[in-house]
Amino acid sequence: MSTPVTNNMAIEFDDVVAGYKDFMILNNLSFKVRQGSITLLLGPNGAGKSTVLKTLFGLLKLRQGRILLKGENIVGLSQKQLLAKGIGFVPQGRNLFGQLTVWQNLELGGITLGTQLTHERIPEVLEFFPRVKERLHSQASALSGGEQKQLEIGRALLLRPSVILIDEPSIGLSPMVVQDVFKLLRKLADQGTTVLMVEQNVKSALKMADDAIALESGQLVLHKAADELLADPNIERLFLGGHVPGAPAMTR
Repeated sequence: MSTPVTNNMAIEFDDVVAGYKDFMILNNLSFKVRQGSITLLLGPNGAGKSTVLKTLFGLLKLRQGRILLKGENIVGLSQKQLLAKGIGFVPQGRNLFGQLTVWQNLELGGITLGTQLTHERIPEVLEFFPRVKERLHSQASALSGGEQKQLEIGRALLLRPSVILIDEPSIGLSPMVVQDVFKLLRKLADQGTTVLMVEQNVKSALKMADDAIALESGQLVLHKAADELLADPNIERLFLGGHVPGAPAMTR
């Protein structure tokens, strides 16, 4: 779906170099993400998609460059400081306390808010997740895969983030549940939340995303509207690997 071009950027990567010890995965990477949009990161395994999210959330140190959040350089901030700045991170896999109840997991998500404010916000968050709301006193491990992923997203929403980073939300979920998750992310973006996402179901994700960024060897291959990329005959090659000749980096 195409959306109007704006200069209102939520996230900017400026000449970023980052990786693990001496192995650099992101190599002079620059791109911008518009506020209130869903931007999909795609590319073959090892392209640097998840590394982008981890670097943005301060889990990896930059060797070079800047990362801006609404124009402010956030390099060097702790995860606690980034959460306070409005960045929420839903990593790949299951990241719940399985022996604790749904309610207790939500309480932990709001630990930086204090008990009173957390308890005020939990009902607000649960309105997005009626199935999870019905199981407040169940152990998190007893929830279905889809319910667990919804609980993870709900826990992140307690802090009312302006930016959500989400890594492979569809892993282990049925196609129907995946569509529910995508619809929720679309609703959040329509309400002004910026979503930066890594997702293996590329075609399904492109249908609800606004923009797409393709990476190769930690560098930008192209950046264009999601609906344009969905119609691109080179999409399979971009996802599976292999440079697309003549594909310019298109900023919006």
